[in-house]
Amino acid sequence: MTSDVMLLSATAATVAFVHTLLGPDHYLPFVAMAKARGWTIAKTVKTTMLFGVGHIMGSILIGLVGVYAGVQLGTLEWLESTRGSFAAWILIAFGLVYMVWGMRKAYKDRPHSHGHLHGRMWHTHEHDHHDKHAHVHKKADGVVAPWALFVVFVLGPCEALIPVLMYPAAKQSMAIVFLVTSIFSIVTVLTMLMAVVFSVWGLKDIKLPKLERFSHALVGGTMFVCGCSITLLGL
Repeated sequence: MTSDVMLLSATAATVAFVHTLLGPDHYLPFVAMAKARGWTIAKTVKTTMLFGVGHIMGSILIGLVGVYAGVQLGTLEWLESTRGSFAAWILIAFGLVYMVWGMRKAYKDRPHSHGHLHGRMWHTHEHDHHDKHAHVHKKADGVVAPWALFVVFVLGPCEALIPVLMYPAAKQSMAIVFLVTSIFSIVTVLTMLMAVVFSVWGLKDIKLPKLERFSHALVGGTMFVCGCSITLLGL
């Protein structure tokens, strides 16, 4: 292995690790969703891996087409930048809608009192409707949000992959392109898994019963903030 290939390989691993950790959209939505929905570690890992692979594949396919077809690098950079902006705005919009829906749901589920007359004694009790009709909405609610987020992840590019790694590697050979792309992909997914699992594990003993009904609103708010961070801060 030549020094150039070793440098590209090390760059691929470093860029993937730093890019993933600096992008809160790579892990915070999964942490919030896992906490809100009570996912097991196994389901959290499976979901994160699926989303991570989907996130990477779009940029890989575009990069490979560009390398094979001889498309100018500037054109692909523009395409990836446009995809990134589009995905960020979708994340902002979806997060905002989901947060508003979550707040509305939390308001409906708020505890309230009812009074009853038992003989000559007036009796009141407090309850909520958190579980009422839950069997009707649970399946739809459990599918729509994750898959909407998956679409956002597929649209979102890995900005550094094509210009920093794939095009320089193509000057060596296609084998080197596949090598650095594989390293970037594996490190990206592993970093996502590390950040998500460690965060979920660290939060597992934190119980806030009064905030449980706001869990969906918090998930939406997390997505909204992540989208804003990408758009405003370029993370």
